[in-house]
Amino acid sequence: MSVKSAFEHIVNRDHVYPFMVPKQASNLNVDKNILLYLEDISVSFDGFKAINNLNLYINDGELRCIIGPNGAGKTTMMDIITGKTQPDSGTAWFGQTINLLEMDEPAIAQAGIGRKFQKPTVFEELTVWQNLELAMADDRKVWTILNAKLNSEQSDMLMETVALIGLKENVGMPAGRLSHGQKQWLEIGMLLMQKPRLLLVDEPVAGMTHQEMDRTSELLISLAGRHSVVVVEHDMDFVRSLAGKERTVTVLHQGSVLSEGSMDKVQNDPKVVEVYLGE
Repeated sequence: MSVKSAFEHIVNRDHVYPFMVPKQASNLNVDKNILLYLEDISVSFDGFKAINNLNLYINDGELRCIIGPNGAGKTTMMDIITGKTQPDSGTAWFGQTINLLEMDEPAIAQAGIGRKFQKPTVFEELTVWQNLELAMADDRKVWTILNAKLNSEQSDMLMETVALIGLKENVGMPAGRLSHGQKQWLEIGMLLMQKPRLLLVDEPVAGMTHQEMDRTSELLISLAGRHSVVVVEHDMDFVRSLAGKERTVTVLHQGSVLSEGSMDKVQNDPKVVEVYLGE
């Protein structure tokens, strides 16, 4: 099967893939060192308040872990940030100048927000290299992308990303032959090729081996500083490895912030123990 035929076979035409989003100049302003502002956000579905007066602030370059029981509003929060869901009230700003509530999903991706869902969405019949090359392309003509020669800057960036995600030995392998964990790393790499300022990562270690979990923790920690990374996760051992002693953990419950602080602080908070950690 040719590359073109493989792509036609596997692409989901309803999905907004990053490489299909035309690049535009961003007016992002983070002079106050806060990259994401969610203030007084509320949204209801059929009378159920999924998000209830949520206030959340993510610093530029921060790695933030967000935990909470099922139904706490974690996925809805990410849907609001990425434009999939419009809140009933409140404000959402990317930096000080970009109003997320006035933008659709492609425009938000253009502004520098990337989202990784729990299930990896790589192109399994294309190689690791082709997946990353496709994700980085500035030319929106897909068939040109997959047959064009990379310039030195693009090649350097791609090789740096391959090394970062730990797939240097797998560049010529079809993505469908990778392990579950490797597919997760590849999708993170595909998002990184778009140079996002904010990366939202949903339950990245579900179904991973312990070794893969350790490698994922190292990868996400290495991204902090160059990117802001928000990780939603249920596995408490993994959250502890990410948060360490100094990073902030936010606990959501019934659509709002129940507790926030270091991992030691939130895991010893009686309210958190009652509604989440004590389950």
